[in-house]
Amino acid sequence: MVDLQSQYQNIKDVVDTSIQEVLNSSAYINGPYVKEFQADLEKYLGIKHVIPCANGTDALQIAMMGLGLEQGDEVITADFTFAATVEVIGLLKLTPVLVDVEPDTFNMDIEALKKAITPKTKAIVPVHLFGQCANMEAILAIAKEHNLFVIEDNAQAIGADYTFSNGTKKKAGTMGNVGTTSFFPSKNLGCYGDGGAIFTNDDELAHTLRGMVNHGMYKRYYHDVVGVNSRLDSVQAAVLKAKLPLLDTYCDARRKAAMHYTEAFSTNSNIITPAISVFSTHVFHQYTLRITNGKRDELHQHLLDNNIPNAIYYPVPLHAQKAYQDERYNESDFTITNQLIDEVISLPMHTELDEEQLSFIAKTINDFIG
Repeated sequence: MVDLQSQYQNIKDVVDTSIQEVLNSSAYINGPYVKEFQADLEKYLGIKHVIPCANGTDALQIAMMGLGLEQGDEVITADFTFAATVEVIGLLKLTPVLVDVEPDTFNMDIEALKKAITPKTKAIVPVHLFGQCANMEAILAIAKEHNLFVIEDNAQAIGADYTFSNGTKKKAGTMGNVGTTSFFPSKNLGCYGDGGAIFTNDDELAHTLRGMVNHGMYKRYYHDVVGVNSRLDSVQAAVLKAKLPLLDTYCDARRKAAMHYTEAFSTNSNIITPAISVFSTHVFHQYTLRITNGKRDELHQHLLDNNIPNAIYYPVPLHAQKAYQDERYNESDFTITNQLIDEVISLPMHTELDEEQLSFIAKTINDFIG
C-alpha cells in the first residue's frame, strides 16, 4: 500500500546524516531537531503554535484536555473513520455522538451534524478523511452559533488547502480552535515510528498544551496542570524535518497517481471514483473506490491473488463497534456509512507509484469489475 523503502532511498543521505547528528549529540528528547521541526511546520502551516507530541491519538486527547472538556460533555464526530477519534472521547469520559457522512467525500454530513446538537454538546471533531477537508466553513458557522469548540482531526490531510467563500485559504488543521495530526509512517508526512502534533493560534491554549505534553511541567519537577508523557523524540523530528520540504511534492505525486486511476475507471459503471470537493484540495492519503455491483469483497480477494495490496477502510462503522455501541444510536441515522462499509476499497497510494504499476492495478480491477 505504501512504498516507504523507495521513498527512503531518495532521501537517504539527508535522513542518515540527520539521524547521525542526533546520535552524536545524544539529545534524544526535546533536542534541537524537535524545536527546528516545530518552527518549520509552523511556517509551513501558517499557524502560531505547533506542539509536537508522541502520536496522533495523544494529540487528540491532549487537545480535548487542553480545552477543559468535562465528563459527560458531548462531542460530535463522524461515524465513518478510524477508532482513535472516538477512542479518546471515551478515555476522557466524554460522551461521543456519532453522525453520518457524505456519500461522495466521506466527510461529516452537515445536516446530520445540525440535528445532533443538544444543550450538552461542547465540541465538534471534523475528520478530514482520506486527504481532503470536511466542510469547515459550515462547521465553523455552526460552532459559532452554538458556542462550540472545533477540534480538527487532520491525521490524513496534512498539506491540503481549504478555500473559504470569500477566497481566504487555510491549511487543513489550522481553522478550528485546535488541530491535530499523526506522523505515522504511512501518512503523507510520516516519520519512522510514532509521532504527532497539535496546532493552534490561541496563545493561552498553546501554553496549556505545551505543559500537558510534558507531565504538566513548565519548570522541571513543578507540575502546574495535569498532563501526560507525550513527546516527539529527536530521531523522529529529524526525519520529519528532512521530509517536510518535500511534502507538497509528495502530495502532487499522489494527485498524479490518483488522476491516473480516476481516468482508468472513468468508463466503468460499477465503480465510483473519489470526489474532490469544491472547497478543498485533495492530498490522497488514501485512494478509495466504491464498488457498486456487490463484488467488493470478491475484488479484495482477487487483488490479493494478483499480489496487489489493498485495504478496506473501514469494514465496521464506529457505532457498530463493540467498544462504542450505544442504545442512543439508530441504524436509520447511518444510512450512508452502512452503505460505504460494503462498497469501499482503497488501492495502493504513495509517492513512488509509476505508470506501469498504476496501469496494471487499474486493468486488473477493470477486467474483474466489468
